[in-house]
Amino acid sequence: MILVTGATGALGTLVAEHLAGRDDVVLGTRDPGRLAASSPVRRIDFDDPDSLAEGFADVDVLLMISAGYGEDDAVTARHGAAIDAARAAGVRHIVYTSLTADGDHLPYALPHRWTERRLRASGLSWTVLRNGLYAELLAALAAPSADGRITAPLGEGRLAAVARADLAEAAVRVVLETPAHVGRVYELVGEETVGGADLARAHGPHVTYEPGTLAQARAHLAASGAEAFQVPMLTGTYSAIAAGFMARTGGDLRELLGRAPRSPLAAGVA
Repeated sequence: MILVTGATGALGTLVAEHLAGRDDVVLGTRDPGRLAASSPVRRIDFDDPDSLAEGFADVDVLLMISAGYGEDDAVTARHGAAIDAARAAGVRHIVYTSLTADGDHLPYALPHRWTERRLRASGLSWTVLRNGLYAELLAALAAPSADGRITAPLGEGRLAAVARADLAEAAVRVVLETPAHVGRVYELVGEETVGGADLARAHGPHVTYEPGTLAQARAHLAASGAEAFQVPMLTGTYSAIAAGFMARTGGDLRELLGRAPRSPLAAGVA
């Protein structure tokens, strides 16, 4: 049996759509009442480790979508609890959605690398999907203002952005054929890079790109009601892109998909 965690999240929802109708799939979420799905649903709450023994019962393959919403200590505690519970329940293989290697410059990289290390030491069979940053995330971070200006502090930096739908499809291909992917670490980034000026053009001739500063972005995020931990996470993302650390293309996405990845501009702006 395959269990998909985080099934109400953006990535998990797309994965669930691909797996709909299979009789060997269970969807996991901390709030099952929110999920109307054709597959069975279980309560899976990484913040409640005692609930995981029942949630992971009879699971062979666990697609562990990272529970990255939180401070580093909270995220590592969640992931550690999930790996321990999977091992105790007899889960055979874990597929973990991690962060691209170039993301080591990002403020939220540490829990991903910690989890990868924990998986390697777990004694379980595993596959790591090092996902690049979503095209949809870049579009949200660099959305035009009401007067048609994109002021995100991206400078001349570019991002090897990847469509979330492609990452979901790649994850499904791996969980359905885990013996072929044991011990593999896949770098799943886009094959095209996108910058602020590209986003402006994609929105139409009325939109301009006039990059602001990190200080301005930090103040805007703080005033927007973002959680305290999110402000450095998001400003750090801007900074890494602007400094050119997130522009390496290629990787393994085409191999897993068996086709060319989607256009990041179409995925992000459409």
